[in-house]
Amino acid sequence: MSVKIGIRQEDKYAMERRTPLTPKHVKKLKEEYNLEFVVQTSSKRIFTDEEYLKAGAKIAEKLSECPVIMGVKEIPSDFFEKNKTYIFFSHVIKGQPYNMPMLKKMMELGCHLIDYERVADEQGRRLIFFGKFAGLAGMINSLWSLGQRLKELGYTNNPFLKIKQSYHYDSLAEAKKEISEVGREIAENGLPKELLPLTIGFTGYGNVSIGAQEIAALLPIKEISPEKLPELQNRKNLPDNIIYKTVFHEKHISKPKNSSHSFELQDYYNHPEKYENNFEQYIPHLTILMNCMYWDTRYPRIFTKNFARKLYEKGEPKIKVVGDVTCDPDGSIEFTHKGTEIEDPVFVYNPQTGKPRMGFKGDGILVMAVDILPSELPRDSSEAFGDALVNFIKPIADADFDLDFENLRLPAPIKKAMILHKGKLTKDYEYIQQYL
Repeated sequence: MSVKIGIRQEDKYAMERRTPLTPKHVKKLKEEYNLEFVVQTSSKRIFTDEEYLKAGAKIAEKLSECPVIMGVKEIPSDFFEKNKTYIFFSHVIKGQPYNMPMLKKMMELGCHLIDYERVADEQGRRLIFFGKFAGLAGMINSLWSLGQRLKELGYTNNPFLKIKQSYHYDSLAEAKKEISEVGREIAENGLPKELLPLTIGFTGYGNVSIGAQEIAALLPIKEISPEKLPELQNRKNLPDNIIYKTVFHEKHISKPKNSSHSFELQDYYNHPEKYENNFEQYIPHLTILMNCMYWDTRYPRIFTKNFARKLYEKGEPKIKVVGDVTCDPDGSIEFTHKGTEIEDPVFVYNPQTGKPRMGFKGDGILVMAVDILPSELPRDSSEAFGDALVNFIKPIADADFDLDFENLRLPAPIKKAMILHKGKLTKDYEYIQQYL
């Protein structure tokens, strides 16, 4: 017999409005499999309590009757109950220190943890993700940020001023419509001569980058290779109604420390310590840098504080905005000191003082680093996420988690994503013990 499934309210951020399953998904699962859902009441969730009630769910203050509980972001340690199954983005697989107390608590209580981030097919491709929506919202925000920053620099009539921050749009369709209109205006009237060539660089080519490029494609875009990017600066009579786009792969971002060796992708993944930054050569030629790639501490940083300082010693550089969608504090963009909030999304980093200042004013590079970008498009992103997740819910509801892990019957992608079983790290995640 299937168990009751709880959907918790999100409380990590004031503006977190997403949900793992929408009323549409709840209705489908109830009608097809007679599954029962209990939804924790929330006044800010993009889908209202009433919508879930109409879909057949029960609304409650607490989820104590549910042995399986789903959420989006991390869950406070005092929320967990003994022997229950929790499904959410736990952010523990890199040994993130700020989430180790949460993981310890789950282990003490004998909980089961399934992490969406690790749900993948046999080729390792993620199956359930918000990443594309991080890219979509990140690019919208970065174009909005460019407009505001250019205004601060004296370009008071620049076309990007018509673009709003993502969460001000009712839907992705509405945002795309407005950005398309800005694209038409640029195509017809051009850009200020001083901003030419206006260039956007994308690190990475996965779901996040795909989403960001989808928004950029609404503008009059021409794609060029990274190798061609420096040549633009020397070209005369560049058209004023074209924006240039460049996508950077691993070989553009890092290079072997041994100059006699050529770049080998698999070697880079296996031995990142043998590589160093190769990206700095491109930064002076970019107007916007969209950082959309995966990064962890084994890999070289792509934009350091030291390089930013050297760049500014030569005067006001070309680069105006860093859209740090990756959003690793002190990470690949070293001066992203923290993920920002939707209500206070940008800061200007001054390379000479080494200090950030929230907002659009000040000397330096503007950084947009919202930590929960998909929540700026909460309806669209929740619907797409639920569409990918919905077919896994019935097997999870039917599973007997009291069985030994080897005998636990779950779809292979879900079983791969199980970090804790009965409070113990499963084999693939035993390495996390060193961080506890």
